[in-house]
Amino acid sequence: MTNPEYLADLSVQDRLQLGTTLAHLQREFVGRFDEETIEHFVVDSFRRLASTAKVHDFLGVLSERFARERLSAMLDTERGADTPPSVLFLCVHNAGRSQMAAGFLRTSAHDGIRVYTGGSEPGSELNPVVVEAMAEVGIDISEEFPKPWTEEVVRAVDVIVAMGCGDVCPVYPGTRRVEWDLDDPEGQPIEVVRRIRDAVKGHVDGLAQELLEQKGGS
Repeated sequence: MTNPEYLADLSVQDRLQLGTTLAHLQREFVGRFDEETIEHFVVDSFRRLASTAKVHDFLGVLSERFARERLSAMLDTERGADTPPSVLFLCVHNAGRSQMAAGFLRTSAHDGIRVYTGGSEPGSELNPVVVEAMAEVGIDISEEFPKPWTEEVVRAVDVIVAMGCGDVCPVYPGTRRVEWDLDDPEGQPIEVVRRIRDAVKGHVDGLAQELLEQKGGS
């Protein structure tokens, strides 16, 4: 990697992981971003996730996914007529409500809507009861991970859906923001989480229909 000052406090293993991630993303975004920009997002994504992660074994892989999402969002700001609508789901820990909403929307809209998630205070892992409740309806979110919202994504999306993060959630001029009043599943038993899950689905179904109809009519 070209900027040693970024890496001074990282272990040899972390540097090797980030070097592999950087190589992958340089090939993927060749001609779109220069090496320095990609490196910045790789290292910054790693540091943001490392600050909250409970287990660091998969940080290299998760950092690559997070950096890829951020770089892709930057490209989405150059929207054309064929760009799908996009939604950012936000909650406090990005471990429950926002992940359920994203799971439902990705499943129902497929590639018709781009879906992002984030948290104002990201947790260290997904709520396992939420993962279980979503699996009951055939949606696997076990590979997702909590992450902070970032400026690149906020600028890229058409709609920000906030669920309980209040004034901490971002507001960006020209971007629609809606509030969904949903209970927090943290610490709740599966019976309560199921009710929250079903309420999330109802909200998501309405939003998906609205966005797809708007896109179809544009």
